[in-house]
Amino acid sequence: MTQQTAVHPLVSPWGRFGLYSYFIDAPEPAIVDTGIASSPAEGMAPALEKLGRHIEDVRWILLTHGHIDHVGGAFALWELTGRRAQMVIHEADADFLRSRRAHVEEYLGGRGRYMHDSAGESKQTAAANAVISGELEPTVLVEDGETLSLGGNVTVTAHHLPGHTPGAVAYVIDGQNDVFVGDAVQIHGAANGFPGYENPTAYRSSLEHVRDDIRPRRLYLGHPYRGANGVPYGVELDAEQAQRALTESLEIEARVGDAARRNLHDGLRETNSVYSPFAQAAGQLGYEGDPTLEPSPFFTTMHGYRTEHDASNKEPQR
Repeated sequence: MTQQTAVHPLVSPWGRFGLYSYFIDAPEPAIVDTGIASSPAEGMAPALEKLGRHIEDVRWILLTHGHIDHVGGAFALWELTGRRAQMVIHEADADFLRSRRAHVEEYLGGRGRYMHDSAGESKQTAAANAVISGELEPTVLVEDGETLSLGGNVTVTAHHLPGHTPGAVAYVIDGQNDVFVGDAVQIHGAANGFPGYENPTAYRSSLEHVRDDIRPRRLYLGHPYRGANGVPYGVELDAEQAQRALTESLEIEARVGDAARRNLHDGLRETNSVYSPFAQAAGQLGYEGDPTLEPSPFFTTMHGYRTEHDASNKEPQR
């Protein structure tokens, strides 16, 4: 029997969220996702020392997507490896690695339109400066189906899973079907109690691909995402738990989608509700979380349905 490649969770706290990164103990060691600027030195390095491993030996940094809490520590981690590690991300999310400003622009073009916060841009700029350790060019722009060698006979294959972000990727350890999905599987969301994705149709298709085609033997999430009962799933899900989490993610997307599309069909109305202009959808779903708390998955997701609705109703060019 081929020896299994060990995976070690590297958990970092951040506000109301736990940040999950993972160490793949391959001949050329890899870390999946990097947390925020402080995570590599304050969390990863000590955790690896306890395992008898050293952060300077890491040779691959595999980024599942470009959000601030997944790439914020990338530059700092790269520095700790002596700038020797390969930095891997999908082209569609690469600008988040290259530029702090890209995170601000994402906010302004999406959820920021509904937050009614005159200081929103300055807050986002300050957060990007504080939480992102540096800007850098990726080494590898990974493509769907591409296989990377981590030395010896250990390989990982990338699966493009757009939806949460355009460039979201899962990494699969070949031969043992350990799957790292970052935030591509949201279930009922994390601390905000709502799933967040930019492109609903792509998100659903990606969930189906993971459930039906990849079929994880072990599934590793990006945060402590919660089930319908509000209880977080663990950091490592077995095959049965993974199938349940994926099915539940699809079920909640269907309910959210139905509420969003009804709201859009009936017309968006600006009201005094904190959920405006999607108060109807929030009411149908019974959602009572605070949508102004970042990262505001409620408005991110509602804007995704609005974007699809507007595109489908746009008159063809004459």
